[in-house]
Amino acid sequence: MAAAPVWSVDPRTGKQREQVAVEATAQEVDAAVRAAQAAREALADRAVRAAFLRSAAAGLDAARDALVETADAETALGQVRLSGELARTVYQLRAFADIVDEGAFLDVVIDHPDATATPPVPDLRRYKVPLGVVAVYSASNFPFAFSVAGGDTASALAAGCPVVVKSHPDHPALSERVAEVLRRAAAGHGIPEGVIGLVHGFQAGIELIKHPLVAAAGFTGSIRGGRALFDAAAARPVPIPFHGELGSLNPVLVTEAAAAERAEEIGDGLAGSMTLGVGQFCVKPGLVLVPSGGAGDQLVKSLADAVAGTDAGVLLDHRMRDNFIAGVAERAELSDVDAPVTPGEGGEHTVSAGFLTVPAAKLTEEGEHDLLLEECFGPVTVVARYADEQEAKAVLSRLPGNLTATVQLSSQEVAGQGRGPELLAELTPLAGRVLVNGWPTGVAVAPAQHHGGPYPATTSTSTSVGGTAIERWLRPVVYQNAPEALLPAELKDDNPLGLPRRFNGRLER
Repeated sequence: MAAAPVWSVDPRTGKQREQVAVEATAQEVDAAVRAAQAAREALADRAVRAAFLRSAAAGLDAARDALVETADAETALGQVRLSGELARTVYQLRAFADIVDEGAFLDVVIDHPDATATPPVPDLRRYKVPLGVVAVYSASNFPFAFSVAGGDTASALAAGCPVVVKSHPDHPALSERVAEVLRRAAAGHGIPEGVIGLVHGFQAGIELIKHPLVAAAGFTGSIRGGRALFDAAAARPVPIPFHGELGSLNPVLVTEAAAAERAEEIGDGLAGSMTLGVGQFCVKPGLVLVPSGGAGDQLVKSLADAVAGTDAGVLLDHRMRDNFIAGVAERAELSDVDAPVTPGEGGEHTVSAGFLTVPAAKLTEEGEHDLLLEECFGPVTVVARYADEQEAKAVLSRLPGNLTATVQLSSQEVAGQGRGPELLAELTPLAGRVLVNGWPTGVAVAPAQHHGGPYPATTSTSTSVGGTAIERWLRPVVYQNAPEALLPAELKDDNPLGLPRRFNGRLER
């Protein structure tokens, strides 16, 4: 049977643009993984791979106009948004190059023998080594930052791991062009081009997670797809780490005092956050707890005015559009659910933003309204009107894990008066990032960032954004009583590489 062609599709029209490639066979997936495995040795030198990451960044920068044009044709995300996302991707590659140069990610610890300790301590030397070939599954909604050259790839390469990327079907042409930029950068430093593999097709993704030479995987996508791959990773004869970002509701709690103090500001801010990128952000606020009556009504009116003025937009593909229209219709049919601004079909290829309201009491116990506690991808949010603090707390207690949780507080609550500290403590178990008086859309690439959360937000405790994302692709190893002549340079007493380390209990920088 002939391999299925892979087409670039214009989401604005639903029409095919060009045939990009064909879906990879099991043999082609095997070849890509083996080529990546063969490139491991070329990544062993930290200076080489740091230079490679910087060259990759420069190559993407140089091809910016062509890449953004290709991305916009396949995603309809717009040149402004895509230019910013590409800049973030370039910055991320350079940031990981700096991390590689610094070397602290190796976590070098050296303890000399101590016969007086109980029990006695032998000579122990610990650091981290790369896991091996990493499978990366691209996301639909971030064609640069969570795709071929995105955070999973950048952090894996920084760790010394070659990568095989399973492209997302929504942007195959862009995936091919970005992969080519990275391969040219690799070749410029004597690294085999197989260090970046790229395969297309659903079945190729399954073959990839099952391949015995794949040592770990990173995924960003749906709960259904991510859980299937997660289970496959665990069911292998040799299970592997699977770092998946699967879904998030990103709850927001607005206190009565905050609503009374700045209802219009909160309504406007919520409208901007939930409609940003046509609601296609993994950190879109999908459930907002707002007090009933009074200032809460004013907040809902402000939200309605702002959302009603939002233009219809194009989703990433027509399957997502169909799912969005069906999903909001199903939710709107539930009892006691109102739609102050009706979300749904905007035009032949677009969707319109809107939001639903429901009494919070409907969400405090298991029932048909649990559908409102599931993520709906697109420009919609659910506003749950709570009667008192206990009702709001009861809803929060039923939520699964999330990437973010937000609380909107009054100025007095921010100053530590009232329930501010208590509310933060209630939200902390729900999410990996807790915000105060902000909105979760926009994930800064910074050393202190954490983009992850309890399941189903992610399948591990790691982050996919920020410097510590590199830790996903490393494992510690200890050498005991190994002669100095046999040790890797990272673990020698004289520290020839100048690495930060802990030496006999003292931190050396």
